[in-house]
Amino acid sequence: MILAGDIGGTKTNLALFDWKTERVAPAREQTFVSADYKSLEEIVAEFLKPRIPREPHPSDGNEEADTSTAASERVGSEESHAITAACFGVAGPVIENRSRTTNLPWVVDGAELAARFTIPSVRLLNDLEATAYGLLVLRPDEMEGLNAGSPLPHKSAMALIAAGTGLGEAILFWDGTRYHPMPSEGGHASFAPTSDIEIELLRHLRTSYLHVSYERVLSGAGLYAIYEFLRDTKKNEPTWVAERLRVGDPAAVITEVGLSKQAEICVQTLDMFAAVYGAEAGNLALKVLALDGVYLGGGIAPKLLPKLKDGTFMRAFTNKGRYKRLLSTMPVRVIMNQKTALLGAASVAAQRGAAASP
Repeated sequence: MILAGDIGGTKTNLALFDWKTERVAPAREQTFVSADYKSLEEIVAEFLKPRIPREPHPSDGNEEADTSTAASERVGSEESHAITAACFGVAGPVIENRSRTTNLPWVVDGAELAARFTIPSVRLLNDLEATAYGLLVLRPDEMEGLNAGSPLPHKSAMALIAAGTGLGEAILFWDGTRYHPMPSEGGHASFAPTSDIEIELLRHLRTSYLHVSYERVLSGAGLYAIYEFLRDTKKNEPTWVAERLRVGDPAAVITEVGLSKQAEICVQTLDMFAAVYGAEAGNLALKVLALDGVYLGGGIAPKLLPKLKDGTFMRAFTNKGRYKRLLSTMPVRVIMNQKTALLGAASVAAQRGAAASP
């Protein structure tokens, strides 16, 4: 049995897998609100604590179904000690198997986790590195295309960019035998406007931040930051939208209203977001020479899929002067499976567990 986790600023997903060589469904999985806990150790301890199977009840149905349900819930101390390896994708830089998370006040240490939970091998990955590993085990039907491109017959490199709570970037290079994911902190590189209105946006954000990174624009908070900029400069915020924003999740409200075209300010916000997203994806594609494709991960892209497909994203992606034709040949796809990072962490844990087996 292996333990895998996707540790994000908003939520933490943990799962147990009986994963040997091929991708399998989790034996058990649970989601936690990250901010409700002081450390990852607290979450892992809660996830692995012994569970006592309930007695079958006549109202539950047949005995066979009851036995199956009880078995699926039975994770006791014996099973936790049977974990051969664990891997966690963490939202932050990982140095020497240790990470100080970017959007949580946590320090995650692989060696400490291994010692506390008696797991022979614990590896930490940057969350986008975990997503990159997960990309390698996805099925074609778990992605949506934005650009078909013209893939070459031989393998080269892929790029991964993911807007969600923050902005992550990673690359995958081909060594002649397999892809190797490599993490980065490219989401914290300086935001580079490509139009007059984006220059105005940068000036607006500089009144609040000494350094304006791409993450300040391409994230859930960034979506709302664009909206605030338009609200303060264009003065076109409907009262009913302002009222909804006060009681709901701003990014979700802006997305819903913008996609349904109920308020121009939300439509403009999504236009700017898609354009900046496309431009930065194109920047990453050029730096990596991602001839094997550019992939959009994270939680925002699937929700904005209709907007990303309307051409705004790809126009900004290819708007690189003399390199427009080259970028047009690169496949661009949206990852629709929101458990990709968890699958990636599981695949790495499975490899380490197999290597440790006699």
